[in-house]
Amino acid sequence: MDFFSILTLAGGLAMFLYGMQVMGDGLAKVSGGKLEKILENLTSNPIKAVLLGAAVTAVIQSSSATTVMVVGFVNSGIMKLSQAVGIIMGANIGTTITSWILSLAGIESDNFLLRLMKPTSFAPVLAMIGIILLMFLKDQKKKDIGGILIGFAVLMFGMETMSGAVKPLADVPEFTSIMTAFSNPILGVVAGAVLTAIIQSSSASVGILQALCMTGAVRYSVALPIIMGQNIGTCVTALLSGIGATKNAKRAAMVHLYFNLIGTVIFMGAFYLINSVVHFPFLTQAANPAGIAVIHSVFNVVATLILLPFSGMLEKLACLTIRDTREDVQLSAEEQEFKILDPRFLEKPAFAVEQSRTAVRKMAENSQSALEKALQLLEHYSEEGAEYVEHMEAMVDRYEDVLGTYLVRLNHKDLSENDSRSLSIMLHCIGDFERISDHAVNLMESARELHEKDAHFSKEAVQELRVLENAVRDIVSITFTTFDRQDVKMAGEIEPLEEVIDELSKELKLRHVQRLRAGNCTIEMGFILSDITTSLERISDHCSNIGVCVTQVKEDLYDTHSHLDSIKHETNEAFLHDLEELRFKYLLP
Repeated sequence: MDFFSILTLAGGLAMFLYGMQVMGDGLAKVSGGKLEKILENLTSNPIKAVLLGAAVTAVIQSSSATTVMVVGFVNSGIMKLSQAVGIIMGANIGTTITSWILSLAGIESDNFLLRLMKPTSFAPVLAMIGIILLMFLKDQKKKDIGGILIGFAVLMFGMETMSGAVKPLADVPEFTSIMTAFSNPILGVVAGAVLTAIIQSSSASVGILQALCMTGAVRYSVALPIIMGQNIGTCVTALLSGIGATKNAKRAAMVHLYFNLIGTVIFMGAFYLINSVVHFPFLTQAANPAGIAVIHSVFNVVATLILLPFSGMLEKLACLTIRDTREDVQLSAEEQEFKILDPRFLEKPAFAVEQSRTAVRKMAENSQSALEKALQLLEHYSEEGAEYVEHMEAMVDRYEDVLGTYLVRLNHKDLSENDSRSLSIMLHCIGDFERISDHAVNLMESARELHEKDAHFSKEAVQELRVLENAVRDIVSITFTTFDRQDVKMAGEIEPLEEVIDELSKELKLRHVQRLRAGNCTIEMGFILSDITTSLERISDHCSNIGVCVTQVKEDLYDTHSHLDSIKHETNEAFLHDLEELRFKYLLP
């Protein structure tokens, strides 16, 4: 094997790893975070956990990615450690699908249909279809599918290139002697674990082993312990992910390690014990890609069947390894809320977008809750209620800080068109949600001032203020639903109501001046009323901002002023009709 053969091998390996990365990322993008959402909502049924873990891993083509995701779930409190055990076992089964796909490279036949199944036959077709989807179609979903097909084709070409480059090794005595050394089970396990730990993908390391099998110089006695080691080596990714995580997240990573370690010991112990009696004849035979796939699958399925009934013991073992200490502080429910924005989820951007949506919804709920309590305080003031408003506002402020940082990091990831739009809407709207909570605090302070001065509005002013408050409650409710659903049609309901709120605010101030002239009110009460109406009016302005943002991003509009002008000032029958209906609905007494 000369220098140029080594270059070819390195190039083939690079294509193989890149193809696997592109295909896995494409599959994750097309799933749009739905697969991970299924895992998040998982029940405690262990069999269901194994099946879902296997299914998700088979689709995204990476047990490491699934396990890292699970560590993130446990770290954020979304998932219990007991639920994670089944998914981790299932992930090991799901990852074997890659070895079966790669085993197609070893097909040798003159039969037309069988030859058609060989990657060298169908990979070019997939590559052509993929490039057509990427270059000539505008639909982002189809472009992502094109990326998956090209990734698969590149992976297969890389596999073929590696296989061709290593074939001359069959005639190299040194290579044969090295392979013979790995027939020692311990050396084989170590070699497989080290290789997989370096490239952090058991699927890729199994693929490399399958390529080496093409030389005919790798016997099953060598391949079997290497495969066992590969399953152990893939745990490194999860262990690294557990650094800096909560104790339970670290335990999830340890469960992954213990499952593979114990499974390997049991499987190899039983296998070599039986072999010492019956002497399996296949061990001396040259391994082939399909045989590697069989061993890989059998080991993971058997290990799962044996260890699934003892999943509780694996959990206890992990807890014994990662012990709680007196210094460990249990996170409060509020602190736990922010854990859903785990940095580990950024490796699967589609799911990170879903987690961000959940966090923004919670931020919006807190903002709305603060506003509702502040409005209640205007009627019946209590210091507990005032503290609640301040607490909710502080939570919203923190959400803005955490989300702002997280969304900026997420913005640098490769996102689908739909996720990119959602991200843009969130980035623009979190500031408005925060300002709504600020105005809720302003309303609370006005209520506190009224309480401390034992001041009261006139009966007429109270009735008028209730109409304005109800209009603001409604616009906030419509706005938050619009944001949550990203509903452009519902966004159209915001502007006419915002216009009515502006009119109500002006009318309230005008009526106060008339009462002031008649001697039925005081200037001091006028200042407080002005503060309240101004806060309510500005809340509606922020609702307008959110509605406009959803519409602009969804319909690719960029000029906010021209957009609002087209709604309010151009002939817009729907807007005028809604405006008249709302004026009647919120008619002042």
